[in-house]
Amino acid sequence: MREKIDALTQNLNLTIVGKTEAIRLVLVALLGGGHALLEDVPGVGKTLLAKSLARSLDGTFQRLQCTPDLLPTDITGTNIWNPKSGEFSFMAGPVFANIVLADEINRATPRTQSALLEVMEEHQVTVDGVTRPVPYPFFVIATQNPVEYQGTFPLPEAQMDRFMLSLSLGYPGADEELQMLQNLQHGVKVGDLQPCMTLAEVSQLRELCSQVKVETVLQQYILELVRATRQDEEITLGVSPRGTVALQKATQALAFLLGRDYAIPDDVKFLAPYVLCHRLIPRGGRNARSIVDRLLRSLPIP
Repeated sequence: MREKIDALTQNLNLTIVGKTEAIRLVLVALLGGGHALLEDVPGVGKTLLAKSLARSLDGTFQRLQCTPDLLPTDITGTNIWNPKSGEFSFMAGPVFANIVLADEINRATPRTQSALLEVMEEHQVTVDGVTRPVPYPFFVIATQNPVEYQGTFPLPEAQMDRFMLSLSLGYPGADEELQMLQNLQHGVKVGDLQPCMTLAEVSQLRELCSQVKVETVLQQYILELVRATRQDEEITLGVSPRGTVALQKATQALAFLLGRDYAIPDDVKFLAPYVLCHRLIPRGGRNARSIVDRLLRSLPIP
């Protein structure tokens, strides 16, 4: 399985230049059983990373281009009247896939965004009173532009809480951007990528990640960090218990990716900003990252 992870990482590095940390974080979300939110300015490779991951896995892939006129049934599917059979038949929506890319998710209306709440948490869709499971494994990777607010709708707290982690790719360095230009002539394109991991192997990796040992003292450290966000004077809304579980699962996945069968405090400290910041509502426009960094410095490390 270590060879499979290395092959998947190398596959993504063929199209995504110089974003080793972002690739690792997306794999943490995938193997931890969660979902990933990519927040960054246009043109830095958010959609490219999502499509490259989908091409690298031997599963079904659907893309949602979120717009204000998108309807909930455009996501979940709907019942269509069949005049030949004289009854309704269900037409599945794009969420019935292993990997779903919700591009520019904040351009969809709150009503449409709510269509993702059930499927992201329970891996099922309910339409007209009938509940249908989506394929397993199921992974949502969403993108949004945090700079341009015209024609966008902020994601509600319930939606943000369903993403295991949120990350930003950032601008590439000078050497990385030069390599990107060179790859336009000689590099590998997304359409050229070949699957290097099956769905069964993804499921097996998730099971192995869940078996990574997290000592009680480390779990207490996670709890102290999360509970500190609920009591801090600079935070209006702290991290939910779902966030506590997400931080532990992400910690297990990161430890596994780094070749360990046990988690350490450094895993928690590295992941905490990515798992917790988007779940917080700071007071008075304060920066969530700086608050989490301050809490990490104030808590004793086990």
